[in-house]
Amino acid sequence: MKFLLVAVNAKYIHSNPAIYSLRACAGEKLRQHVELAEYTINQPMQEILADIYVRKPDAIGFSCYIWNWRLVRELVGELPKLLPDAPIWLGGPEVSHDADKILQKHPQLAGIMVGEGEAVFRELLEYYAGRCAGNVSGHAHSPAGYVPGHPCPQYGEIPPVSGGSEKVSVGKGLQSISGLCLPTGYTAFAGPVDMNTIPFLYHDLGPFENRILYYESSRGCPFRCSYCLSSLEKQVRLRDIDVIKKEIQFFLDHRVRQVKFVDRTFNCNHAHAMAVWQYIFEHDNGVTNFHFEISADLLEPEEIGLLNRFRPGLAQLEIGVQSVNPATLGAIGRRTDLEKLERAVAAVRRGGNVHQHLDLIAGLPYEDYESFSRSFNRVYQMRPEQLQLGFLKVLKGSGMWEKAEEYGICYGEEPPYEVLYTRWLSYEEMLRLKRVEEMVEIYYNSAQFTHTIPFLEKAFPDPFSLYEALADFYRERGYSASSHSRVDRYHILLAFVIEYDAERLDVYRELLTFDLYLRENMKSRPEFASDQSQYKEHVRAFYKEEEKTRRYLPGYEAFDWKQLMKMTHLEGFACPVWDRERMAAFYDDWKADQGPYFALFDYRRRNPLNYEAFVQHIVAFTF
Repeated sequence: MKFLLVAVNAKYIHSNPAIYSLRACAGEKLRQHVELAEYTINQPMQEILADIYVRKPDAIGFSCYIWNWRLVRELVGELPKLLPDAPIWLGGPEVSHDADKILQKHPQLAGIMVGEGEAVFRELLEYYAGRCAGNVSGHAHSPAGYVPGHPCPQYGEIPPVSGGSEKVSVGKGLQSISGLCLPTGYTAFAGPVDMNTIPFLYHDLGPFENRILYYESSRGCPFRCSYCLSSLEKQVRLRDIDVIKKEIQFFLDHRVRQVKFVDRTFNCNHAHAMAVWQYIFEHDNGVTNFHFEISADLLEPEEIGLLNRFRPGLAQLEIGVQSVNPATLGAIGRRTDLEKLERAVAAVRRGGNVHQHLDLIAGLPYEDYESFSRSFNRVYQMRPEQLQLGFLKVLKGSGMWEKAEEYGICYGEEPPYEVLYTRWLSYEEMLRLKRVEEMVEIYYNSAQFTHTIPFLEKAFPDPFSLYEALADFYRERGYSASSHSRVDRYHILLAFVIEYDAERLDVYRELLTFDLYLRENMKSRPEFASDQSQYKEHVRAFYKEEEKTRRYLPGYEAFDWKQLMKMTHLEGFACPVWDRERMAAFYDDWKADQGPYFALFDYRRRNPLNYEAFVQHIVAFTF
């Protein structure tokens, strides 16, 4: 008997821990009956359909989320035509709330696993393995001497079942399994799973090469944010810390590139968070990065002190701010001490070693366009490595879903159920925020304009106004935000500067040149870069001297001065472009400064947070 568990991920680099957890919880005896298949939403439906067909499963289970629900529905509609004897099951957050309605729309389904699936799936697998499906469906997988409808030698009496488009017989076997929705109705409620009964998911890392690994040290969330399904669970369950340490060590021993903790609020328990962070600090392998979703206003001084000691790149934090509007935070049930959050983010940032990703959500109650701009500006001033502008998704079963009509929130009928407009935000304003989001992605989150953008901000009343103007500029010029190369975006930004701050054009050319060389040792100079011919001999002299002294470029001892010139880059600037504070002071009178200033870009030593080259200010020239 083969039960195929199918995951359709958003991207290839993602993996689906749900199906691996279900298989792990099946136990040694039953695990042999489980096969896993992972695809992406970017694959053609027919391609996925064909691959499932050639695997010839006896039963199929789909892991359902907002990103794959459309494709799963297509597959569910076609599979019974090709595999009429294979019952199809669904599970996951997208189908757990209104499972009975989904079964009415899709009568070809055998049923739906509701809520947490580990224990439910094990019983379901026992049911199908015990039915000895080979004698029923024609496959030779049943124990010798088994007769359908009679006691199975291994699992006792199991009722026979018919497959195909006919409804599966739901005799005592299925009705006795808690946590199911069947064509005849719901079975008993399945309680929460004990986190310590879930086996470790990762032993063979072959399927996870070049992919993100996900890890779960807790379930549940102490907060009641009305837009989040985690708010429905009232209890936080923690995995035993000694078990967690052993499993983290597995990742470290295998030098996994990135592990994402999927805990909804990782630091809701101080002792738990400290124990995990202390362990990864003490056992750091210099390679593995750990991602945590936290509430920054819960961070205690002891935690911040430890985070400040981390190797750069060891950890990254995702922090959901969502809004700074008190009425909005109250309406969504989010308790946030914004002042404490700001202090915590600033304290972590001062360490210069932990990537911080802050989130905002557009479309929440009481948040109009002006209010959202204030939220944006306040969070932007916290200077996270990334600022994510998300748009409210009205998830089935959430508190926001229940109050959508009351709040005048109109949202899409199909996944991802994204907000279209609200009582406070028009659809036109929502579209404008979408364009602002694109500009933030290109010119802030890309970390490719880390010196140009802070200087450019001074030409506008506030940061939000800058990104609004960029969005309007792209729209008016007919630019598509996704169709330009990285270098093209530098040229577009220069054109934007000509329109909005032309009198400082020369300094923007310097800043753009610096930002570009921070990322890449360019083979050909950009058009906006200044003429360096006057420094040619000084640059050659510097590298010849460096070949003798090895003062600035440790680790390059095996290379001569000509090779050093190719592997690194030395550029002369009219102002100290790498110093943001000095550049800010120069905004009104930058020409008063005296150059040149030389910057040496070392591409072997990069900042692990933003991948920028290591830069040194060279002062050993005489002119």
